[in-house]
Amino acid sequence: MQRFGCLRICRRLLRSSCEGSANPPCRSYSPGCGSFGLLFDIDGVLVRGGTPIPAAKRIFRNLVDRRGQYKVPVVFVTNAGNCMRQAKAEHLSHLLEVEVSPDQVMLSHSPLRAFSQFHKKHVLVSGQGPVEDVAHNLGFEDIVTIDMLREAYPVLDMVDQSRRPKDSIPPTRGLRPIEAIVLFGEPIRWETNLQLIVDVLLTNGDPDRPWSTAQHPHIPVLACNMDLLWMAEAKNPRFGHGMFLVCLENLYQKVTGRELKYEALIGKPSVVTYNYAELLIRQQAKKLGWSGPVKRLYAIGDNPMSDVYGANLYDQYLQAHRHAKAANARTPTEVGGAVDGSEVELPEGCSSILVCTGVYSRDQQEAPSDVFHGHRDFSFDPGLLRPSFVVHDVKEALELVFQREGRPLE
Repeated sequence: MQRFGCLRICRRLLRSSCEGSANPPCRSYSPGCGSFGLLFDIDGVLVRGGTPIPAAKRIFRNLVDRRGQYKVPVVFVTNAGNCMRQAKAEHLSHLLEVEVSPDQVMLSHSPLRAFSQFHKKHVLVSGQGPVEDVAHNLGFEDIVTIDMLREAYPVLDMVDQSRRPKDSIPPTRGLRPIEAIVLFGEPIRWETNLQLIVDVLLTNGDPDRPWSTAQHPHIPVLACNMDLLWMAEAKNPRFGHGMFLVCLENLYQKVTGRELKYEALIGKPSVVTYNYAELLIRQQAKKLGWSGPVKRLYAIGDNPMSDVYGANLYDQYLQAHRHAKAANARTPTEVGGAVDGSEVELPEGCSSILVCTGVYSRDQQEAPSDVFHGHRDFSFDPGLLRPSFVVHDVKEALELVFQREGRPLE
């Protein structure tokens, strides 16, 4: 259950991301200043695992001028979260052979910068990769990892017999009670993370105490990346963090008889994620010297449930905002706002473009219409799964966008 207003969160994000940004004069290659921006998913659109999709590498050369400057605002919006923005930007720069700056990269956990009410709490973080560094970079100050928790309480992790204590049981060191849980992405050892997270939830943050199924509400849980499936080098999709969340939710309900509650769900298809992406697009437009607003967004992705559903959900939000503004009213969660609190012009709409190089394929058997691959806390609207356009790959997607905008791509 998400309890925070988008307005407060996104204004805070805009304030932090726009500090010191320059506003150079409009360059000659962007005569349509203030027209459109591009949101790219990464896995299944630009790369498959660690291998770039050939069409992406070719077409991205046309997105920059001779000086390597982008012709339009570009932001990469991924549900990945097992690295830092700097590392992801360097990886993309290497694969696509164009410069990608960290300011153009949005990971699933990026909006957590705004959740300052948790930054001083003692938080347990779950995922893989440099989770401790990621958490510190987002503003969290008092962090415990699953490995640290396992070492402090040696008898909690018992599924893998080879990792059980040998001979004598080491003493419990104990930790201060955990006050919140942050789930960055799928871990490597699911059984360990599931066990220890349930332990923390059922003991009010102190796994040295006995379980209490009456412990309700439990400590806050913030989850990033709800993708059930994602596309790597294999011919079929792989389990994502959304699958881990399904396991955690069902285990918790099986043990307690209650639903696991979320303080926030971050990442596509959340509207908060697209609000933040739009702020980054606005920042990129300012760096390009665009004086007018970005009127249209095009979101290019391979996953109907996260990319298409999220873009269409955000477009729905934008239309509601426009209608409310036309009626001289304000929507309850309006997010348009400059750093000084003044209102800015939001895009007119967000078009979803589905490519066939990742999770979605024209050849695959259609799932039954009543099968919902999204998170259980999102209401299912089948209409939001219909993309604005379906194309073969990112090359066709960009050719379509620039043709619609009346702009030369080469």
